[in-house]
Amino acid sequence: METGEVFYRELQTVNDELPLNCLACGVCCHSQLETFVRVSGDDWERFGDEAERVAHFVGHRAYLKMQNGHCAALELQKDDEGRCGYFCTIYDRRPQICRDLDRGSPECEGERALKGGRVVPSE
Repeated sequence: METGEVFYRELQTVNDELPLNCLACGVCCHSQLETFVRVSGDDWERFGDEAERVAHFVGHRAYLKMQNGHCAALELQKDDEGRCGYFCTIYDRRPQICRDLDRGSPECEGERALKGGRVVPSE
């Protein structure tokens, strides 16, 4: 998969079918919890200059920043037809926990079951 690849979706709810590509889903990138995704020292280094934009410390531990219910590394973009989708701005440098989450794994299915009715924003 190419770095910077963007997948768009029209306003819809996530359905029960497993997406063909993780980036076409993004359910695991959404949470209201401030401490949703733990960031290791290796992850922080991999972020480089983007570290303080996408991660923060809560106590003595680092986590991805969550903004408006999703990871701060996600940017909402529109294609030429006005369809919206999220783009991960750190996909090639994402945390190890994001790399380790396999599409269709029990963890993935748990996220989808918990958040399956999430609506993809149109703006």
